[in-house]
Amino acid sequence: MNDFINELQLKIERLENEINFKNGLISILSHDSKELFGTFLWLIEELEQKTLSEEDFFKLLPQIKKDARKNLQTIQDSIAWLKTQYGEFKIKPVTIMVMDLFHYLEEKYAVKLKEKNIQFYFKGDHNAFLTSDRLLLEYVLDKIFNNAVKYSFPGQEVCLQVITEGDQVVLSVIDSGTGINEKYLPMIYTYGNPVFLGTAGEKGVGLSLKIVKNFISLLHGNIQIISDEDKGTTVSLFLHKFLE
Repeated sequence: MNDFINELQLKIERLENEINFKNGLISILSHDSKELFGTFLWLIEELEQKTLSEEDFFKLLPQIKKDARKNLQTIQDSIAWLKTQYGEFKIKPVTIMVMDLFHYLEEKYAVKLKEKNIQFYFKGDHNAFLTSDRLLLEYVLDKIFNNAVKYSFPGQEVCLQVITEGDQVVLSVIDSGTGINEKYLPMIYTYGNPVFLGTAGEKGVGLSLKIVKNFISLLHGNIQIISDEDKGTTVSLFLHKFLE
């Protein structure tokens, strides 16, 4: 009887987490969309009524561009998550070389790494591999690595480390950037956590890590974040070497 009650409680907790996640997602999407389009409409109306000069209009465009980029990222993140929620979504395990993941990130972020003069290097067994869903895993690493670059200062280093422990593979993205204050760590996956600007003023909505955690659970893995303010952050993914 106790086992049945415990199992029921776990199911209730999972359902509550899913409902909170979906409600938070809808809230973010509606708020950001209203904010962005409201700003666009205000600018156009002010320009039409000549209460805003063309010079001032063009001065505001860089900030509008940042906001648009942030909202586009929110939509892309949401679409990625939605794809796992409709129909009979099933993970598609394939053998993935960890070095291929390193090169994927290295190529995708070549411009950003160059802009910030950040060195990206690999640590661990160059022949390490795991079996996982490539789409979900690349998404997860992409978001984690994006944060590592965003919160790193020019001239610093970011590392992708792999450690194989029996049938478990631990992938870690390690940076020495701004880090996270200890008091904010417990809120990292909630919708109440504050959103911080990157070292070059990059903006985000704090949505990616929430979806990352959701995807890691789909891969039957775990995520761990260790961070010290002003010292850096290590995000580790604990994954199965073989996934059925």
